[in-house]
Formats: sequence, structure tokens, C-alpha cells
Amino acid sequence: MWKLSATELLEGYRSGEFSPVDVMKSTLERCEQLNGTLNALYDIQKERALAEAVESEARWKAGKPKGPLDGIPAVIKDSIDVAGMRMFRGMKAKYDIEPSTEDSPPAARMIEAGAIVFAKTTMPDMGFLGAGVSSYHGVTRNPWDTNLNTGGSSAGAGAAIASGMAALAIGSDVGGSVRLPASHCGIVGLKPTAGVVPHLPYSRDRVVGPLTRTVEDCILLMSVIDAPDERAFEKGASIPATLQKLDLSGKKVGVLMDIGCGQAAVPEVEALVRQAAATFAELGAIVSDIPAPLDFDFLDDLKLYFSVKAGMERASLPKERQRDVLDVVNTLCDAVEGAPATEYIMAASRFDKAQRIVAKVIDQYDFVLAPTLPVANYAADAVGVDAERPHDHVVFTALINQSGQPAAVMPCGFVGTSPVGVQIMSSFGNDEAILQACLSFADARSYKYEFPEVK
Repeated sequence: MWKLSATELLEGYRSGEFSPVDVMKSTLERCEQLNGTLNALYDIQKERALAEAVESEARWKAGKPKGPLDGIPAVIKDSIDVAGMRMFRGMKAKYDIEPSTEDSPPAARMIEAGAIVFAKTTMPDMGFLGAGVSSYHGVTRNPWDTNLNTGGSSAGAGAAIASGMAALAIGSDVGGSVRLPASHCGIVGLKPTAGVVPHLPYSRDRVVGPLTRTVEDCILLMSVIDAPDERAFEKGASIPATLQKLDLSGKKVGVLMDIGCGQAAVPEVEALVRQAAATFAELGAIVSDIPAPLDFDFLDDLKLYFSVKAGMERASLPKERQRDVLDVVNTLCDAVEGAPATEYIMAASRFDKAQRIVAKVIDQYDFVLAPTLPVANYAADAVGVDAERPHDHVVFTALINQSGQPAAVMPCGFVGTSPVGVQIMSSFGNDEAILQACLSFADARSYKYEFPEVK
């Protein structure tokens, strides 16, 4: 039963074919089998989960489900508050943190909808890396090949969903942190438009989004976590629980293989993205290449911008624990400590200029297809493609966070043992259209998730 999607589970609950208790037991058994190898989950609350499953089963038998996710096993990223669970933000410095006392808005919506949130998922320190390496959690491994990275920072969420240790997960995305694990782990991920999913504390850079094995589950989860929350600044949205495929006839689709700085896509990744573009063309879309939009390098500015933010968070730790983070985090924070405010403002301004240029290009198309990252994967214990510049591989993802535009990732093939995902971007507020396009793409590809054999 751990193999079933949330949509399939709900159909079985309605028909009485199987029960939340059996599903939860199956899921926990899967976790016991795999988590020691993958290191994707922590704070697994077995007894609480089974008790909630018993309550869910009673509600289904009475024909009174709590909500649209009643009885669905779900996990939530370390950096998202869940009452009764600890939030380390990946840092060894917070080893003795007390459990959270309230649910963040997206967690609250899932729990209110009946989801059984039974564990948290691992992440790198402060969510500062696009890799599955943490000073507290250790190395999270890719279920398709345990020698490979999961991507980050929603590392454990990607591994858990891909391996069948939960049906639904939510992560957060600051520079690609939902999309990178989706690509590395061969699953579906969505970075929603800024403001669609309320969250706390507020950040202009970060959004919360779903990681699932099917597009239908992604839509279902978005329809729950997009509800407004009076505690949060974001207004939320009203995405339906089900959507229809999109007619792509005549839709203008751009293909972006080179931003104009950083590494362009390697040939193997480019080939898979072009195959995805060919599928859009077969569905009637008008597909054309987009020239590199930038004539300057924003990656040093990105590095400074996020290193200063990480330095601020490190400075908030008790003084005696401020070095208790990954060495690469200390190195990057140390490098910008004492940087003039003018240098930071200039970097932020150039970073903003880059995102505005790319956003304007995307707005000229109905959809833009791009690699999620320029390579297929790298070593499980690596902090990035380049250890000296661990953020450079987010060149295709980070600017979309700054512009607030939506972007999804759909599996599009393999390079060796590593899955690869194509990134599908669109204009601000076009979340439903992206999800509908994902349905069309999945249907055209006869997409059906096949589980890896975890070794």
C-alpha cells in the first residue's frame, strides 16, 4: 500500500477497499526498511501516526472524512514548524532544540485536511545548500543510487517521496530547493507563485511547495496548502483539487538552455530537455529556442546575497555554537563578514536586475522549458557540483524565486542512474496553467511512476 498515490488512497478509503490503519502500517514498515539507508526522515512518530490512522478509519467508516487528505501519510521539511516536532534547520548547533509549539500555515492546512503528518524530513544547514548534506542530519542519499545526491534543500522530502516512505511531502524553495530534489529524485515538484502558499516567517525569497509522485497529487496538495491564514502576509489562492489537461495547440513555448552565465546544460541533460520540448511540439505548441538573456554574471552576487543572510542566521545562534554548522557554511559566512553595506546593496541590485531580465523573457511565452540544473547529479556527500562555489548549479532555478514566478519540475528521463527533471516556468500567477500543462505532458508521455530498487 505504500506504493499508492494519495489520489489512489482516497479512492480506496471511499470504497472501503482498504483502511488508513493498513496504509499507515505499510508506510511505517517501508520507513523501517529504508530510512537507515537513505536518512530522509527524523522524528518518526509511530504511535501517534497509528492512533491518528485509527481515528481516520472511524471517520471513513462513518462516511464523515475530516477533509480532502484524511488518512494520507505525509511528511514535512525540517524548516517548517509542526507542533510537537523539532525544527533543527539542519544545524548541529540546535541539537537540543525543543519541539515546535504550533503548526506553520501550510502544515496547519494539511493537518486540518486530515493528513497524518508522522515525520519531518532532513535538510542542509539553514537550507543554504542545494544538496543533501547537513551538520545535524548527516548525508541524505538518493534512492535511485545511494552514491548520488538528492539535491536540496528539501533533500529528505525528495528521497522520502521517491522511495515510498510517504505519499505527500511539502518542502520550501529559496533558490531551487523543491525543484532540485524533484529533478534528482525523479518526482514532481512545484515552486508556486509567491503569495500562493501562506507561510511563516515571511520571506520575499522563499515559498512552500509540494513534492509528489504524480501531477494529480501535486494539484490535490496545492488545493489544500494554498488556503489563507490570518497569521501570514501572503493572501493564498484557490487552486481546485482537480484540473483538466491543457490544450497546448498554438501555445508559445520557449526553450532556455543557457542563462548567459555559469554552466550551460551538459549534452546529456540538454538532450532530455529537448525531448521534452519535442513532446510539447507534438501536442501542438509552437516551440523555439531562447537566446541567453543575460550578458553579465549574477552568480557572485547570488553568493554574496545568500552568504550574508546565512551569516545573519549564524549570528543569531549562541556564541559558543556559531561554528557548529557545516564547514562550507562557515567558510562562506566568514568571507562576507564585515562586507560593506554598499557592496551588499550593489550585489542585491544586480541580482534583482538579472531576475527582471529573465522574468521579462519568460513573460513573452506561455511556458518556458529549461534544465533544472546543468548536470544530472553529483556525489551524495558533496555540497554542490563545485565545492568552492556550491551555489552555481542553481543558475537555472534561483532567479525564478526572486521574480516570484511559478515553476514545476517533471521527470523527463535518466542520465546513467540519475533521474533528470525538466523545469516548466510561466508568468506570475499561472500556477494552474503550469499544472495543467504538466498533466498534458504526463499523459503524452504515458507517465507512470516506477519505484527504484534501493540498494
